[in-house]
Formats: sequence, structure tokens, C-alpha cells
Amino acid sequence: MDKTRAGAILQILQNTTTVPVIVEAKKDPFKILIMTIISQNTSDANTQRAFEKLSKHFKITPPSLAKAQITEIENCLRVGGLYRNKAKTIQTVSKIIFENFDSSLNPILSQPFDEARKILLEFPGVGPKTADVVLLLSANQPTIPVDTHVNRVSKRLGLAPSDGGYEDVRFSLESFFDPKDYLAVHLLLIAHGRKYCNAIKPNCSRCQINSYCPSKILGDKT
Repeated sequence: MDKTRAGAILQILQNTTTVPVIVEAKKDPFKILIMTIISQNTSDANTQRAFEKLSKHFKITPPSLAKAQITEIENCLRVGGLYRNKAKTIQTVSKIIFENFDSSLNPILSQPFDEARKILLEFPGVGPKTADVVLLLSANQPTIPVDTHVNRVSKRLGLAPSDGGYEDVRFSLESFFDPKDYLAVHLLLIAHGRKYCNAIKPNCSRCQINSYCPSKILGDKT
């Protein structure tokens, strides 16, 4: 795979795939952090349900969640799975941001990418994907978060090594695309993975980019 083919894939996906619009109101860094923590090992639908329930019970701010009863946070997150661990993580990072960063992620996100990412990764329960989602969606920092859809689709397309770990996939994708397109690449690969290139039975015959996919010959067995 070269940059020309990668660019062609991106162009086709941009012309054929609808992705959710990220409005400014939804780009609150702390809300994105909390939702991404909830989303860990959880379906999109259950993530949304858990976040909505949490939002009805609390203001999604560091002071509010830092001071909340942990059992009340757990009750809101039950639908999302792993709710005890996630509640603990949410309260811990809320306390850190409240006590050490004046209740704002802006002092972190205003740092150069490597430094901002390093600080976020020091938060308990925050891994590379969560950090990268916050950095990309909230601060337009140059990174491509790798969730399960991005990982699967990029490997099937030959945009990342088939046996690569998180950082291998991220670096490979970033080498094929311009930083201005990182958000589009992230969202489009997710949307394509959900609609066509699913894990168990990919719909290769309807895939708009199957002519660029070395895995298409495997059909439903990929």
C-alpha cells in the first residue's frame, strides 16, 4: 500500500460514507474523556445509554464527579459493563483534574502533542486510545485513535501490519495520510467497519473500496 492508494481509499470513503457531525458542544474535552472511558469494552449503544444516565444524575464536570458518591456513579454505568472499574477511574481522573489542573483539561491539551499525551497516559485507567481520542477530538492534535473498527479495517486494507499492536497501527496510518485528514480517517474507518467491514461477516460485495482491499478475496471468511 502506498500513499496514492491510501488517498484513493480516503477519497472514496469521503464521497460515500456518512459520519456523525461532531458539533462544538460535544467537543468538551472532559465529556469526551468520560465517554471514552465508559466506551472501553462496551458497545456504542450501551456507552451512549450509560453516558446519558450519568449526565442526568450529575453535571459532567471534574468537581461534580470528584465529589460524587462512587456507588451513584456505578449505578449510572451498570448498563455499560465493568461499571465498578469505570466508576473508580472516572472519579480518580476527576479528582486529579479538579485538584491539579483547576478543573480543566485545557492546560494539558495546550501542550505539544507528545507532552500532552504523556500527561494523559499518567492518569489511572487512561490508555493510548482514550488519550488519543481526547487529543484528536478536543484539540485537533495530530493522532489517529485506534479502536477495534480502525484496527480491523486498516489491517484488512493493508494500511497497517496484520500483527501490529496499537502503536504500530497508529504510526502506520499516520504515515499514509496528512495530519489535516486524521479526524476524517478515524471517523470514516469506524463508520466503514460498522456498516460493511464487520468482524464476523464482512459484506465485501457491497464495499465501495473492495478494489483496494487485499482481503476481499476471503469474502465472508475474513
